[in-house]
Amino acid sequence: MNRLFLIIFTFSAFAFNCNGQKVSNLKIEKVFLDKSDTTKNCYTIIYPPKLPWTGYLFLMPGFGETAERVLQQTDLPKKLALNGILTIIPTLQDGVLSLGVDSLSQQTFNRILKEVTTKHKLTDLRFFVGGYSIGGSCAIKYAENSDVKPTAVFAIDPPLDFERFYNSAKRDIRLSKSNEASEESLYMIERLEKETGGSPTTNLSEYYKLSPYSFSDTTQKAIKKIVTIPLRIFTEPDINWWLKERGEDFTSMNATECSAMINELNRLGNQKAQLITTQNKGYRKPDNSRHPHSWSIVDNDELIKWLLKQK
Repeated sequence: MNRLFLIIFTFSAFAFNCNGQKVSNLKIEKVFLDKSDTTKNCYTIIYPPKLPWTGYLFLMPGFGETAERVLQQTDLPKKLALNGILTIIPTLQDGVLSLGVDSLSQQTFNRILKEVTTKHKLTDLRFFVGGYSIGGSCAIKYAENSDVKPTAVFAIDPPLDFERFYNSAKRDIRLSKSNEASEESLYMIERLEKETGGSPTTNLSEYYKLSPYSFSDTTQKAIKKIVTIPLRIFTEPDINWWLKERGEDFTSMNATECSAMINELNRLGNQKAQLITTQNKGYRKPDNSRHPHSWSIVDNDELIKWLLKQK
């Protein structure tokens, strides 16, 4: 077995505390589970500046995102560290193309989780998990299927129902002009068919297994596993932006199933499940381009306060 390969580096810029005061550079480590392959099966860990730690959090990137990209798009990891929360950003088995909700991704997640908790003796600390986009889907799927339940979970505009996602992608291709279909739609159809062994028409049960939430699964099997876990889902349902900029409508937006999942959890008795909607907060760095599907829709300070209240 290959030994862990470790790279240590620090933020090039100083971090600031909540009062705007400059503090020391935050220590970051990048750890590879296999030193012969630096593209996957690794994690970036951001350390709080002092002990004791108040908890630890696994922060799952969006599809195609590296840990470095996450650190560019949001200051959430730095703010978590300054509030005493050890923060881990994993890169799973398929690298930046990991689907997050599939069994192989979840196995890698558990492998990294076990490695980090054992190495840093974290078992008695509060454990949080969250993520952006498909990373949020991964976080919720983990909470549903894990033996070690997190203290709280959050997800930023995650796709949740992959039956809906598949059908939406098919519709996008049908409505598009010749050779103008979205590359994302084409890729995700192929990827979902590979992961499930077919389409929702031919293999619906596999789509239920993959999805953290499903409109059509009347058993509510997945979400019944998290009826006691505090959950926040963030979304910015700017329908006019999607219509104008992407030619998409409510049937393509994650907000529809995000609200449906929270509604069903509330009806099942989980009053700690909350939907947080925003307006005009979605912008992407470095050029500040408008996009409602962005890390920036979250008020990071308020999210951290919510996390720290959970027991």
